[in-house]
Amino acid sequence: MEILAPAGSPEGLVASVKGGCDAVYLGGKSFGARAFSDNFTDQELQGAINYAHDARVKVYVTVNTLIKDSEMEDAISYVKFLNNIAADAVLIQDLGLLKAIYNIDIDKHASTQMGIHSAAGLEWCSNNDIDRAVLSRELTFEELSEVVKDSPVDTEVFVQGAMCYCLSGGCLFSSLAGGRSGNRGQCAQPCRKRYKFGTKEGYLLSSADLYGVDWLPKLESIGITSAKIEGRMRSQAYAYLATNVYSMANKGASKEDIAETDALLKTVFNRGVCEGYFGGVKSPVQYIFADNRGFYLGRIRITDRKFDTYEFKEPVNIKDGLSIFSGENKIGGFKISNVGKVMVPFKIEDGEYDIYRTFDPRIDEIKNLVGPAPKFTGLSRRMPIRHNGKLSNRIKGKRPDISFYVNSLKNLDVVIPHAKRVYFDMNEYFPEAKKMCDKANIECVMNIPRFFPLGKIKYSYDSIMIHSPHQIKTNEDCRIYGSYHMNMFNFDFPTDMYQTTLSVELSKIDIESIAKHYSGRIEVMSFGRTEIMCSRDPNMGNGILIDEKEFEFPVYKDSEGLSHFLNSSDLMLLPYTKELQHIGVDSIGIDVRKRPTQLTKLVAEAYATGNLSNKGKITEMCGSINYGAYLKAIN
Repeated sequence: MEILAPAGSPEGLVASVKGGCDAVYLGGKSFGARAFSDNFTDQELQGAINYAHDARVKVYVTVNTLIKDSEMEDAISYVKFLNNIAADAVLIQDLGLLKAIYNIDIDKHASTQMGIHSAAGLEWCSNNDIDRAVLSRELTFEELSEVVKDSPVDTEVFVQGAMCYCLSGGCLFSSLAGGRSGNRGQCAQPCRKRYKFGTKEGYLLSSADLYGVDWLPKLESIGITSAKIEGRMRSQAYAYLATNVYSMANKGASKEDIAETDALLKTVFNRGVCEGYFGGVKSPVQYIFADNRGFYLGRIRITDRKFDTYEFKEPVNIKDGLSIFSGENKIGGFKISNVGKVMVPFKIEDGEYDIYRTFDPRIDEIKNLVGPAPKFTGLSRRMPIRHNGKLSNRIKGKRPDISFYVNSLKNLDVVIPHAKRVYFDMNEYFPEAKKMCDKANIECVMNIPRFFPLGKIKYSYDSIMIHSPHQIKTNEDCRIYGSYHMNMFNFDFPTDMYQTTLSVELSKIDIESIAKHYSGRIEVMSFGRTEIMCSRDPNMGNGILIDEKEFEFPVYKDSEGLSHFLNSSDLMLLPYTKELQHIGVDSIGIDVRKRPTQLTKLVAEAYATGNLSNKGKITEMCGSINYGAYLKAIN
């Protein structure tokens, strides 16, 4: 099994190679999901690839952000450049880019941002020129065993490092709350902040780091191709230590053999560890703190500024750096000059404290062992390309359809007089909802779950709404709708579906560009609480998540155990319906799930008549509204 290591900088590349990896993944200065890593210039990329290949290490380059139409020519040129300088593969999220680079003869890996999590997903990859899929981190080992059985493509799983709380590729929290898109490589990490939820308070969305050394033999036994270490934004020492631990374990080293290196790894970066979802659907959250505190030595009593290092279960050595915490508060830190009875060199009250090792002098020895990175250079240059889409034959000025997201029969009854179609959640009420829609001659679309690794759709259906690319082939005989979680960002997006909802991260200018060239049907979300996160965390239930600024985010759990987090205010593009009509948008989406019937009725009537007079009343009932990215582009 391949050990795939991070290389967020030239120094990180050297560290991972010397740590013993089989392959590295890295990014250039654009189109990578870690925009705040040092990353590589084009010339450095060529030198880095040559360096890695000389060491018999493969190089996979991230091109895994969503691409706007205005960026597509540069993105295609970049992939051609990577092929010319012998990169071994590119990682991709954007389906439009995947289509646009079909004829470039370079291996293509589906980024975890694509959300591939089923056997059907792997088949979809094989049918769409994808050589490898990085599978969703939410899969359990038992699910992985079924999913990868007889896979037609290579498979890759994360085994170490940071875990997103949200299903990968589906997080809009940073984007809509802070204007920095995770899908564009600029996540502001709102999951690492403090929240209140009912009686709970703390870092309720902050996942501990994945630690999967013990799972390597099992993963190899079911045919996983590659074990991936997260950490392009971490230090050179982390890259070396993580790679070394996993490389040794992959070659059969015992726990005793890797114990010293493993302890150093947990010292150089540690926000708590977990086994992710490998062992089952358990919460990965470590809610006490979200920052790097190093290796936890234990809780100890300090009296007269003194404590005994021999009371720790783990050995402590001279020159180790220790940090002292009281709950969330760091009291201070210092390097010890002796073991045994130690004097704290600053004022501290008597009491019990948590002690963490944040530095070990052997880490400096590793830095010296790895040494500085050579100067990576190259002579190749990107060549400009032309990529002009054909003009669509879209009919402008036609009034868009009105499509409603509904999950209750009461609200369905309210919207039926005004709806062209209804997206009804796959629940126990769907059969009755279908009958009601059929009677009113309205299309009823089954909104299937976002994460459905081994499940089968329980009801017969004519139309479904999907949320990730591999669900496209769920049933070839039915009409397929794509939700905004499909992340349609450009006019190169495939036209396999009857209709696709555009990403909610797009501005009016972006929407106009897509409509000008895209021949398929498009929908734009116009009202409702946008889903900003969806998590498999079993500890999260129904309620209100409250952030440090007292913004309230409704949360509800669905029948599949997924928790859906909604924005703190409602999207409201009612004033811009005429603009969308002139652009040629085919349908507008209105989400009234979990909303009172009085509000649903008011919204439905306002959109059906185009009457803006009730906007104030709707705003009052909603509490507040927003215009999403429509008026202002998100980074």
